[in-house]
Amino acid sequence: MEPIFRDDAYCRSCTATVLSAGAEGIGLDRTVFYPMGGGQPGDTGVLRWAGGEARIADTRKGEGHDEVVHVPAEGADLPEPGTKVEAEIDWERRHRLMRMHSCLHLLCAVVTGDVTGGAVGDGKGRLDFNLPDTSLDKDHIAAELNRLIAEDHEVRPRWITDKELEASPQLVRTMSVQPPKGAGKVRLLEIGGVDLQPCGGTHVRRTGEIGPVRIGKIENKGRQNRRVNILFAD
Repeated sequence: MEPIFRDDAYCRSCTATVLSAGAEGIGLDRTVFYPMGGGQPGDTGVLRWAGGEARIADTRKGEGHDEVVHVPAEGADLPEPGTKVEAEIDWERRHRLMRMHSCLHLLCAVVTGDVTGGAVGDGKGRLDFNLPDTSLDKDHIAAELNRLIAEDHEVRPRWITDKELEASPQLVRTMSVQPPKGAGKVRLLEIGGVDLQPCGGTHVRRTGEIGPVRIGKIENKGRQNRRVNILFAD
């Protein structure tokens, strides 16, 4: 399966061939739909073919390497295997997720501490940090995030080998989710001069595209965890 979203997060649609179809999911030979993972929700959208269409309510990872399962809405018509379809994501939703996911990488650069959990939401997001006996300054975090956003740093993926990652364990900031290994290489997300860590999600090209943000609650989640909530200012 060709994961188009991995190399081009801005690709909104593609033509594909149906490999399998059932109420539990539809498999394609290529897709622009990002499957849920790494704290980022799966894409929604639509598949269209001659004489029909199916609304996609969720997208998840399959059992095989790079396999993506497109979960149809309840009661949706299903294309037959071999059918040529146009796969189109809900772009506005995806773009908001891209902006927030990229912003959470900036948050990792502003707050020093191992990440114990997190979630990318539509217009909001959060990260949990392992920060015992530490108080966080909400105004300082907001100011630093918006500074990094306004500086319009380049955001780009690059790859390293499994062995290179093993030799640089400090690149892995997230304690709860380990980067996928076994394919021989690992995808990194680099924000020029700001942050570098493994990530397979979709992101904007430059930090300026994120737009202004504000900090919501900073919560204590247990003795060590501090949860920082972020929302778009607009």
